[in-house]
Amino acid sequence: MAQALQPVRGTHDLLAAEYAAHQRIALTAQEIAARYGYARIDTPMFEFSDVFHRATGETSDIVTKETYSFTDRGGEQITLRPELTAGVVRAYISNGLQQFAPYKCFYHGPAFRYERPQKGRQRQFHQFGVELLGASEPTADIEIIALAAHLLEALGVKDVVTLQLNSLGDAQSRAAYREALVAYLTQHQDGLSEDSLKRLDKNPLRILDSKDLRDREIISGAPTLHAFFNAQSRAHFEALTQGLDALGIAYTINETLVRGLDYYTHTVFEFTTEMLGAQGTVLAGGRYDGLVELMGGPATAGIGFGAGMERLYLLLETLNLLPAPRTMEITVVPMQDSTEAAAWGIAQSLRHAGFSVDIAYKGKPGKRLQRADKLGVRLAVMLGEEEMANHTVVLKDLQQGTQQTVPQHQLIATLGTK
Repeated sequence: MAQALQPVRGTHDLLAAEYAAHQRIALTAQEIAARYGYARIDTPMFEFSDVFHRATGETSDIVTKETYSFTDRGGEQITLRPELTAGVVRAYISNGLQQFAPYKCFYHGPAFRYERPQKGRQRQFHQFGVELLGASEPTADIEIIALAAHLLEALGVKDVVTLQLNSLGDAQSRAAYREALVAYLTQHQDGLSEDSLKRLDKNPLRILDSKDLRDREIISGAPTLHAFFNAQSRAHFEALTQGLDALGIAYTINETLVRGLDYYTHTVFEFTTEMLGAQGTVLAGGRYDGLVELMGGPATAGIGFGAGMERLYLLLETLNLLPAPRTMEITVVPMQDSTEAAAWGIAQSLRHAGFSVDIAYKGKPGKRLQRADKLGVRLAVMLGEEEMANHTVVLKDLQQGTQQTVPQHQLIATLGTK
């Protein structure tokens, strides 16, 4: 027997109810972003592989293990996007968008990573995000975090998320800290996990984010990043926290919250929850002042965030906040074959008037009403030969069992009062 046809591992079908929830999240996010002056951008789902190699690092797990990369028929090295920021930065450079700086945009779409599928993490996933390019001031960081907090509040999850906040300082502060951190960790390398040993030379700050218990014990005695801040780094972080305080946005300073690549500077943040188990991050962002230059553009400040739609969906589901599925408002029932064509005409006029209308393709009136009941339809417009001769219809409330006869020319006005 042939194996049943299934979706590829790490992908799943967005059926009507889940799709509606994803749409609600996306539309809410779009509305909030627009209030802050962010415009929609759509970049291609695949780019030249070099776009992501530069943005995520040649030796990062994303590039070496997780990207879907291939050689196309023209011999070009192509990669399905594993995230969306790099594509936005490429678009910023190739379209000459520097003239519009500070450039503010948001996006929503699928991304692809080959990783072990688990709850809230798929190989094809969907992401919403915003990017702000060309503004180095702490007020830009405040706006981005305020937008993220506003979005989570609009979705109804504000009370179950915590803002984790940190600063990586500027390049000078970070370099000094990296040197001290490597010296400390080298003294304790015999106790480090295998992953952390691999990161010690190339990405030592990532060790601070390790979940391994042995690493955690070693990290607890490591020098702190903030102790190596110069005056500029301290001033930036103080302005950020003062701005968040002024807006009433609560946060927890977490000095182990880091980003491993050198183009990240100053602010990093995550909104996390305890409602989703191990997959606790629902939105994450940070400042990436060195990325545009790294990708071949002019030195340009940048900050943004991304939110996984699947994570947000799971959180709304856990909190019973998913929108109720939309049901049909009206069913049109021809009582005889001779009234079928006229019934279809009524259904079409109701649809043009803005109502959602179902009309079965066949079946006796009783069967059609049973179908309407399964669909959750409230009202039935019934048309028999007598009604057609009198230019009327019978309007029945299927929930209350009441009905009335209505002239056809008054049907839309009557429905509008319900």
